[in-house]
Amino acid sequence: MPLNDPDGEAQPSLPLDAPPLPAGVPLLPARMINEFVYCPRLAYLEWVQGEWADSAETVEGRAVHRRVDRPRGKPPSPRQPASDDKAGEEAPERVHVHSLELSSNALGLVARLDLAEFEGRHAVPVDYKRGRRPHVAQGAYEPERVQLCVQALLLEEHGYESSEGVLYFVAGKERVKVVFDADLRESTRQAAAGLRLLASGGRIPPPLENSPKCPRCSLAPICLPDEVHYLRTQQTPPRPLAVDQPVALPMYVQARGAKVAKSGDTLEVSVDDQKQASARLMDVSQLVLQGGVYLTGPALHELMAREIPVTWLSHGGWFLGHTIGLGHRNVELRTAQYRASFDAAHCLRLARDIVIAKIRNQRTLLRRNWKQGEMPEALLLQFRQDIDAAGRAHDLGQLLGVEGQAAARYFAHFGRMLSGPNGDDPDAAWGFDFERRTRRPPADRVNALLSYAYALLARSIAVTATGVGFDTYRGFYHQPRYGRPALALDLMEPFRPLIADSVVLTAINNGELGADDFVCAGGAVNLDERGRRAFIGVFERRLSQEVTHPLFGYAAQYRQIVELQCRLLARHLLGEFDRYPNFVTR
Repeated sequence: MPLNDPDGEAQPSLPLDAPPLPAGVPLLPARMINEFVYCPRLAYLEWVQGEWADSAETVEGRAVHRRVDRPRGKPPSPRQPASDDKAGEEAPERVHVHSLELSSNALGLVARLDLAEFEGRHAVPVDYKRGRRPHVAQGAYEPERVQLCVQALLLEEHGYESSEGVLYFVAGKERVKVVFDADLRESTRQAAAGLRLLASGGRIPPPLENSPKCPRCSLAPICLPDEVHYLRTQQTPPRPLAVDQPVALPMYVQARGAKVAKSGDTLEVSVDDQKQASARLMDVSQLVLQGGVYLTGPALHELMAREIPVTWLSHGGWFLGHTIGLGHRNVELRTAQYRASFDAAHCLRLARDIVIAKIRNQRTLLRRNWKQGEMPEALLLQFRQDIDAAGRAHDLGQLLGVEGQAAARYFAHFGRMLSGPNGDDPDAAWGFDFERRTRRPPADRVNALLSYAYALLARSIAVTATGVGFDTYRGFYHQPRYGRPALALDLMEPFRPLIADSVVLTAINNGELGADDFVCAGGAVNLDERGRRAFIGVFERRLSQEVTHPLFGYAAQYRQIVELQCRLLARHLLGEFDRYPNFVTR
């Protein structure tokens, strides 16, 4: 900003150069400088935190570039004279070079030129853009002009002359000339320096406020500009989350001896070499394998390349782990997660809020589904006392005791939400022990359903949290233990009643499962193959159900809300707002 001299007159400030490029630090791509000029927060998310999400525009953009992305042609020597160097000499041949990659350590920049037109030493970069040209004074928006100027600077660094370039808008088939004047060159250098400083500073820029750019940005569900601003200021409620309905869904395979193989762009499931089912890879969000299912090597390689996780469950449905590709590159988030997990005060604050949210959601589910009359006021008061006790807990051990007391109270009245077949008493029909939860192994049908629902929910949240960039084995409330996804268990606590318990109630009360869908042996009860298939269908329907977010006021599917909550926790841990807002339904 301008400084004042002793006489009170403003003095112009000098531009601040970026720090020298250290050894091993990657060069700045021209596309990232475009993003920085458009929105510094967007550039930080993509360049520093490794975030990316496709939209219709990005997919269309890749299709537009497909024709020019194949390298063709060879640039002439920069020592060759340009057409106007010597009068009377024959003009040099015009050479077109496609997909030309140039870099410069001195500038700290790299770019892949869609097309470069050479006439001797003179070069004209051509950048392809989807859509039609904007009707603005300079023929194009500043981010596109700056990106093109980066290409000119690189051409000049390699010995060529470049005084102008071209933006080619594919939809309108129009060429827009961009002159690389002194102002544009200075803006480009300052943008490159600004992005370098931003990246080295290690602090994400604040989101844009109520900007028209945000709803069309593919990273809006990751950036959460409106949500972060609202949580900081409690002003201007967020606009509806601007995301498409998720097209890809989980694919479950549980048949004994099944094999999953890749055939082109399709996953095929076969049993005894007989094809049973298939699904396009583009329609699969994750592959869930239960029991002894065989996955071929080529299929696994393709799934990892596409960042489609593979979840492994035991025969009984216990979550064993998942296989992913290289994983998320957001080291900043994992660093913040580890730092908070070793801060006892931070862990306790997060754990209190998690347990309070869980108890409130348990109380809400009971009140909504109470079968005879209304929920007693005395029971509501007892839950209120549990909530107050959780808020006063001075360590995690005391908090565990409060949570256990509330859970015992909740499950003691769980039968009030169940309907027996043909109006029978649900206790007699399902044999549920309402005094305590039996888990390993479950001793009755309802406990078997609850355990399976919790395993499915833990798997779903673990995969989502991993996709956001977390280490799911380092939690805040649940302490690390070998093989236990502690963070996934933390995040799922408020969702246990709303998703898992609700699925159990739906499956029982709607008659989608019966007593003959279970296998009882050795004092243990589990679903059989048909029962698991039916229950998974109820579970996935629940995840696809739209609900209104109680804090932000817009509707989204439960599977989207689970991801939203993971990203809100990430924003909290990275210091963008003070308190993590759990999902508490009304």
